Amino acid sequence: MKFATILVLGSLAMGSAARADQPGPDWMPMEQVKAKVMESGYSEVTKLEADDGQWEGEGVKNGQKMEFRADPKTGAIVREKPDR
Repeated sequence: MKFATILVLGSLAMGSAARADQPGPDWMPMEQVKAKVMESGYSEVTKLEADDGQWEGEGVKNGQKMEFRADPKTGAIVREKPDR
């Protein structure tokens, strides 16, 4: 009985995690987010995906590899740091 409960709870948790990493219906499309990131000084965007309610990505800015998070509705960068 306990094993079956663990399986059900585990599958529910995994299902929730998968849904959480999809762009929302009101999010700016990925291509527009890439364009906004490029406008903010990036010469290249190498990765962009939905994660924890924001766009999360990697790219190159001023010759340095960077990680960034962008607002899902505006595409504006809300956090960035060197990719180590």
